[in-house]
Amino acid sequence: MKKVKTKKDQRAYFWFFSFLALILIFLFGITSPYLGYYWLFGILFGFVLQKSRFCFAAAFRDPIIAGSTSLFRAVLVAMAIMTVFFTLIQYNAVQGGALTIPGRISPVGVHTIAGGFIFGIGMVIAGGCATGTLMRIGEGFFMQVIVLIGFLIGTLWGAWDYPWWERVFISNSPTLHLAQYFGWTGAVIFQLVLIAVLYYIAKKYDDQNNILL
Repeated sequence: MKKVKTKKDQRAYFWFFSFLALILIFLFGITSPYLGYYWLFGILFGFVLQKSRFCFAAAFRDPIIAGSTSLFRAVLVAMAIMTVFFTLIQYNAVQGGALTIPGRISPVGVHTIAGGFIFGIGMVIAGGCATGTLMRIGEGFFMQVIVLIGFLIGTLWGAWDYPWWERVFISNSPTLHLAQYFGWTGAVIFQLVLIAVLYYIAKKYDDQNNILL
């Protein structure tokens, strides 16, 4: 009979790194209270990501490869929530006399399509986006360290080439802020309706590809 390989008990690693994390929170807190808060938030946020298996790469990859849209629909829900809250932040800032709208409103053009296409190919080949890569490194998948190194190299390369893209494409592309065209209320309604339609299509697609036999 084939011997079943049992999983190695990793509780000792859990307690060791938990204790190390607490020490780092204390040390960061001595330097600056904000560093301690950031470190604690990062740990809690990473825990949520790991348990939810949330990953942007999987959100856009799974509908094509596995026929599942659960993560894609989670992204849509997050976008709907942040649409409301970011609009409130921007609207209150404008009503308060702010000269610029909070948040970066970037031009949309050929560079957007090119960047999305290249990044989409890269994250599918790598098996994860930035959050997914960091999450898997935390789980002990050290092959993802290679992906992280490539991610850092690509980021530095992009920063090096950015002035050329800015000069040739980005500076000549139009910006799009829906509130300028539909008003604040109209922009929120338009975006929420669009997200709802995409959610409905994604749910129907999921149901058709995951029918229980």
